[in-house]
Amino acid sequence: MRFTDLKDRLPTLPEALAPLGALAFNLWWSWDAEATALFGGLDPMGWERVRHNPVALLQDLGADRLSALAEDATFVAQVRSIQSRFEAYLHATNTWAQEHAPSLAPGGQGGVAYLSMEFGLHESLRIYSGGLGVLAGDHVRSASDLGLELVGVGLLYRQGYFRQLIDDGDQVTAFPKADFNRLPVRQVFNDDGTPLRIEVPHGNHSYTAQVFQLDVGRVRLLLLDADHEGNPFDHRFFTQQLYGGDGRTRVAQEVLLGVGGVRAIRAMGLRPAVFHLNEGHCAFAPVELLRERVLQGEPLGAAAEAVKRQVVFTTHTPVPAGHDRFSYYTVEEALGGYREKLGWPQGTIMDMGRVRPTDIHEPLCMTVLALKLSRSTNGVSALHGAVSREMWKDLFPLVLDTAQVPIGHVTNGVHPLFWMGPELRALFDDRLPGWRRRLSDLAYWEESFSEVSDEDLWSVHNAQKARLAQLVSTRCRGAHLDEHALTLGFARRFAPYKRANLLFTEPDRLEALLDHDMPVRLLVSGKAHPQDLHGQALLGEILRFTRDGRFRDRVIFLEEYDMILGRALTQGCDVWLNTPRRPREASGTSGQKAALNGVLNASILDGWWPEAYDGTNGWAIGEAREYATVEEQDAADAESLYQILEHELRPLFFRRDEQGIPRGWVEKMRRSIITCLPVFNTHRMVEDYVTGIYLG
Repeated sequence: MRFTDLKDRLPTLPEALAPLGALAFNLWWSWDAEATALFGGLDPMGWERVRHNPVALLQDLGADRLSALAEDATFVAQVRSIQSRFEAYLHATNTWAQEHAPSLAPGGQGGVAYLSMEFGLHESLRIYSGGLGVLAGDHVRSASDLGLELVGVGLLYRQGYFRQLIDDGDQVTAFPKADFNRLPVRQVFNDDGTPLRIEVPHGNHSYTAQVFQLDVGRVRLLLLDADHEGNPFDHRFFTQQLYGGDGRTRVAQEVLLGVGGVRAIRAMGLRPAVFHLNEGHCAFAPVELLRERVLQGEPLGAAAEAVKRQVVFTTHTPVPAGHDRFSYYTVEEALGGYREKLGWPQGTIMDMGRVRPTDIHEPLCMTVLALKLSRSTNGVSALHGAVSREMWKDLFPLVLDTAQVPIGHVTNGVHPLFWMGPELRALFDDRLPGWRRRLSDLAYWEESFSEVSDEDLWSVHNAQKARLAQLVSTRCRGAHLDEHALTLGFARRFAPYKRANLLFTEPDRLEALLDHDMPVRLLVSGKAHPQDLHGQALLGEILRFTRDGRFRDRVIFLEEYDMILGRALTQGCDVWLNTPRRPREASGTSGQKAALNGVLNASILDGWWPEAYDGTNGWAIGEAREYATVEEQDAADAESLYQILEHELRPLFFRRDEQGIPRGWVEKMRRSIITCLPVFNTHRMVEDYVTGIYLG
């Protein structure tokens, strides 16, 4: 295989700056603070304009600027230092995987294929919408750091998820098109120079998808693109928008991801030992693995058992309505010809995705399809595992005890180096030598964190808060964040169950919190899917509060919630609010990002928080119990939230010593980092997948 030549995508770089090309085309730089600062320093204003995309930045730099940099001995030495560290990283042999899972390390037995509908790898790559994709991005980053042989598979969306604009209090959606020539992706070509194209079934015919490769440290990500001139116009739309279109478009995208993904892996000459399905969108992948075996002469039943031994599945959805379901006609329209070529009777694929195969009216559920064709299924927190066992117990009629339903859990985490503020990273580098090699060592953090003083921790937090305040003024013209106020952050998808309006249920009480000699400020951000009318109404309700004179400049809405804003908020707020209607939150990784930065969580006991909360590291809103009605639950949780803010949170924040430091607050920050960083990170998470599932 051949790839797009970097020389065709970048200007001619002076020899001294040649390493910048390879660095720009590998996302390793995005979690290396020195490399990030290097690119940002080339042209600070241009860096912001291209959304921190070094490929586009290098394309835009003039020859004079490049020549001047090549004459700067200090800059050239920095480039060489980073290049040396990058090369050492790529070729390291003393990795965690080599020591603990050599069969899944390079040179082992094929590694892991990780399929996902979205990947949140960087703000310049709009191929993600929210938590599922961001989790996938962190999974890939940690797999790289641990030395796991992993290939990611996804779709390269031309427009991706929508861009949010707020116009006179209403959400307006825009879909800017990406120019792939300005992204760090490289198209894959056959040895004869023709583009590698994968044949993908659709109805009684097929179309083709191009393959692009994105390098993420040691991991490669294969991204499929149907938007090329060789395809009919309606087929080209399959990789235009993430979660766009109707059910027919969605099933076509999931066929492309699953069937096309396996075929792309094969075309690249890869034979993974494990196929990891990140959510049910990927469930047509094991169907394609079945097809391979059936064409080799294996009976369908035996082939299914063999496929199950290769496939593992992670479910992220704790709500029945959130699982993709497709009618017989929709599935047949997409895969009828595929099924007929295999000689399978009508309904064969449908039955694989039904809880009750004898019910011809039951739609195909992608989660059921994945459950039936995998050897391991897990939720993404302990509570979510229990919810999933209850939800899918009918699939296992011989299991009488719901607790024994074969669905486990691996609690999600986040990638510390990507999400930690640069100021805090620098403090750790100074006070905790070797901390990067001890990310999951709880005893190390318990014993060593005393080396970080209250004064230093509070100073770093204020620096990160000041940086957030600057971003607020840039993103929201005319807005000013009072850095001395207690700042609450709430940023997530505007789904009704997340209850973004819980803090607004008593406006007078909220006003008293905001307009006080111990003032509170609230930063809100998030998108409502264009087809989610309830979510749009909820967003509109919040926007009306921001325009109310009582709350203007005290409740600030930040449009276009993206990874730039996500990092700044989880690094610079004082408190991270999470108010889902329990038990509807599968995990909730934004709170984990906040916790490792010392931003304190005030959260419903849902998702990951019941495993983390110990009374010293944040606050628990409400009770971990069932309610007779949602109205009763909402009222109880709202009262608990107000009580915590009024009587615990605010007084503790403003209780300062003679040095102006809130010692009690800083102690909670300290406990948040010590208890959460080493446990709720994706290094630990990927290690759990390897030892508990991949090698199982």
